[in-house]
Amino acid sequence: MVHIHITGASGSGTSTLGAAVAEVLGIRHLDTDRFFWMPTEPPFTTPREVSARLALLQQEALPDVGWVLSGSALKWATPLEPLYDLIVFLHLDPAVRMERIRLREEQRYGERIRPGGDMAEVSRAFLEWAESYDTAGPERRSRAAHEDWLQRQSAPVLRLDSVEPVEALLAAVLDHPAGGAAR
Repeated sequence: MVHIHITGASGSGTSTLGAAVAEVLGIRHLDTDRFFWMPTEPPFTTPREVSARLALLQQEALPDVGWVLSGSALKWATPLEPLYDLIVFLHLDPAVRMERIRLREEQRYGERIRPGGDMAEVSRAFLEWAESYDTAGPERRSRAAHEDWLQRQSAPVLRLDSVEPVEALLAAVLDHPAGGAAR
């Protein structure tokens, strides 16, 4: 069974591509946000303890079952790294990525993220954090942290510019010898 990790900056399309790859291959799609964050209202405000998120992920990311893990698992899912058959790193022009994020936030939360809304401050902080991905240091989820992590991986790394349509990205993953192994 194939184990693919699709990672990159927030807004680069890791979840979208992960779901598409999993659907075509008929395997599980595991999104890191589901394991990283506690279910709260408003969402994405309380991270799970590292050991708890890893335990939840390991219950589903079994070695003998195929899966696609999308999102970032830097610094907390190290035990899964030897299972990766392929790592897909999505990159995207920062201006395009931030526009995608702003649109997604607006579609998801609408009035809640506007001034005076119950998620206005959370959304503002998230946008600032996401915008700093390309300039922040390796101490947090950033381009520098991803590049450092990618250099230390044994699985092949497929780098894709996610300005391309999801169908083209999907084809690139499935055409890679390690990505299409489950077909």
